[in-house]
Amino acid sequence: MKIKSERVYIGDDFFPAVIEVDGQRISHILPYGEDCDIDYGTKRIIPGMIDVHCHGAYGFDTNQADPDGLRNWARKIVTEGVTSFLATTVTEKKEVLLKALKNVAQVCNGKYEGADILGVHFEGPYLDMRYKGAQPPEAIALASVEEFMEYQEAASGLIKIITLAPEHDHDYALTRYCASHGIVASIGHTGADYSQAVLAYANGARSITHTYNAMSPFSHRENGVVGLALRMHGMFSEIICDCNHSTPQALRIFFDAKDSGKAIMISDSLMCKGYEPGSKFLFGGHEIEIYPDGSAHLTKEKNLAGSTMKMNEGLRNLVERALVPIDKAINACTCNPASLLGMDRRIGRIGAGFDADIVVLDEEYEVVQTYCKGAPML
Repeated sequence: MKIKSERVYIGDDFFPAVIEVDGQRISHILPYGEDCDIDYGTKRIIPGMIDVHCHGAYGFDTNQADPDGLRNWARKIVTEGVTSFLATTVTEKKEVLLKALKNVAQVCNGKYEGADILGVHFEGPYLDMRYKGAQPPEAIALASVEEFMEYQEAASGLIKIITLAPEHDHDYALTRYCASHGIVASIGHTGADYSQAVLAYANGARSITHTYNAMSPFSHRENGVVGLALRMHGMFSEIICDCNHSTPQALRIFFDAKDSGKAIMISDSLMCKGYEPGSKFLFGGHEIEIYPDGSAHLTKEKNLAGSTMKMNEGLRNLVERALVPIDKAINACTCNPASLLGMDRRIGRIGAGFDADIVVLDEEYEVVQTYCKGAPML
């Protein structure tokens, strides 16, 4: 199959080109004048988007351990241009998390359609009580290497990222364990001060979870974890781009400060994505409600609990509202998360030898077509 456009995203810019797909991979990038099967005209073709922090959508939550719900999510998430993602847990009792992890492993090892489930983002339970956000407080626990090994065994080794509060990780033991076993330790839901966060980085932490949210803030005298996210060039940092968790101005400040290869757009989407405002669901055993702006809040405490944002909407927010340069915005949801996961030689770019994960966008950032390993999904 050959597809072409006058605007194919290659090497941080748009070029006229033909993409030749052979099986599940891109075999060649050819001059624009070559004959092709599908001509997308001036529509933008970008790599498939990668969401490394999303809890669920369409009525399904990762913690539910429902194989059909997870398969349905993978099938439908392609409508927003996502071709791979990490199913993300929320803090819960041990038996709930073990079932959720086993479910992801079972689905991943079987047959399903749509976006590639790359593994698990294990958010909690090793978090700080003060900065718990919407995480269930009754299940928050102290970091434990032994317990985490049980979780990883249940997941058949598919936990790729863990969010933890480093100030509650004694001697940074779990952080160092993860770093030595190819698991990304991400600082989040934390009251750590700047020095503690720097030491977490020195002991192997390599990312920050949803920057600005649920962490010690930045000031000119107490720099906090937000200060580390903005200052530490070697640290990857997630950010939710729904313009609810952070203002467009805060998004622009983040992207201006962050190394262009380290910023990662996430949705932090919940099971309520795909439903109307006013809809209510349970999140970690606590009721949440969708507000008119699309944000999700705990019904009782009113805390922000996550988002209903689609990734193509996040891309539009970055470019059109936060005025982030489009190359930085695209990289934040394609090659940068691929690099975080150590998969940047297979996914996240359009080039010969890469998986044929390709998204076609119109001028309004709406998804025209999504190809997952060469197969059209829409």
